[in-house]
Amino acid sequence: MHNVHIEQNGHLVSRSSDYIIYSVEAEAIDSIVAMYGPCKSTLRTEQALKALTVSATKHGAIVGGQTSCKAPEMSAFEKHLPSDVEIISCHSLHGPNVDPKGQPLVLIKHRASQQSFELVEKILSCFNSKHVHLTAEQHDRITADTQAVTHAAFLSMGTAWRANNQFPWEINRYVGGIENVKINVTLRIYSNKWHVYAGLAILNPAAKNQIRQYAQSVTELFKLMLEGRREELESRVKTAGDAVFRFGAGNEDLLLRDEVLDRFSLSKAPKEKTPNNHLSLLAMVDCWWKLDIVPYDHMICSTPVSPITVNSLDSLQHNDSDSQQLFRLWLGVTEYLFRKPSLLDEVITTAIEDNTFRSDDLEFTFAARGWSDCVSFGDFSSYRDRFEGIQAYFAPRFPEATKLGNEMIKTILEKTEQG
Repeated sequence: MHNVHIEQNGHLVSRSSDYIIYSVEAEAIDSIVAMYGPCKSTLRTEQALKALTVSATKHGAIVGGQTSCKAPEMSAFEKHLPSDVEIISCHSLHGPNVDPKGQPLVLIKHRASQQSFELVEKILSCFNSKHVHLTAEQHDRITADTQAVTHAAFLSMGTAWRANNQFPWEINRYVGGIENVKINVTLRIYSNKWHVYAGLAILNPAAKNQIRQYAQSVTELFKLMLEGRREELESRVKTAGDAVFRFGAGNEDLLLRDEVLDRFSLSKAPKEKTPNNHLSLLAMVDCWWKLDIVPYDHMICSTPVSPITVNSLDSLQHNDSDSQQLFRLWLGVTEYLFRKPSLLDEVITTAIEDNTFRSDDLEFTFAARGWSDCVSFGDFSSYRDRFEGIQAYFAPRFPEATKLGNEMIKTILEKTEQG
């Protein structure tokens, strides 16, 4: 290929390049940068100094990375790269088979001159993406806000269904629009690789606290339900809803509507809906409230919908674009519940007076706390064991769920874009 030269190893690439991007998984970034950044040695022999000279990153080079979690990436760069190297990182929020035009591209000027930053912007301008300027901390906070707790909720649902030996689409009480979203998205997440979610949850400092708060919100709300403390439950739920959805309670601007939510179901059961207390949704809004998160603030990094097709959605299952879309979907569902006063009142009444979902809620509470503990301990092995065990349980339904889920997400996101 013209003007492309293949070097013998990464050391020679690092030594000769003016602009270097590390495209590796977040959990591997430290060891890879340590290998190809500088070659540090405490020896002062001529041979050791020669090795250091050959292996170190080129003087004045610009270095960046594309990991979805920037804290370990920046730590690795600061620890292993020479001080004369500039650090400008990036993160493309779209899949490999999606046209990057108009898609969000996060740029992080961590340690660099304005001239170098403008050079990187010029180089990356060929993608015609929407450049979003953030710090590494802002990036990780937004990523945690839009992905970590959302994933925890759906992982907990799958764990609870498996613990009760349930395939929810085969049970009459899991019927209706909100239930369709829960089932389809849970199966979509479990059809992916475990490390897609483990890295974000365990390595992102902001994610651990948020997942812990979600588990706490689930536990505290479930206790209020068990103890029949309606006034306290109603006050807490509606206070949280007012804080998160503070712009009004009408139906005119809802992101999602019944006719969209009801279309996509794996269930062959009767269409009569069983009232549900929707503990997972109540806890999500309670968590946002407790952490002072306004989810609409993070739409800056949401992916535009217009170029997405059902075929291209197949390629999004293992990347951040899919997670951003799931966040928009989950936000739409929670808004749908909290901005319909009659539905919210029904949910609160069901939570206090109806025991139909008690066993499900108990297992869901255990599951949320279990995932939180796993993340808090930083235990990748335990995370993988938990994930893959549940994945195997639901695996026979993945093909059908993936097809239906792609259609559902495409349709719903088109509706939210129009709104």
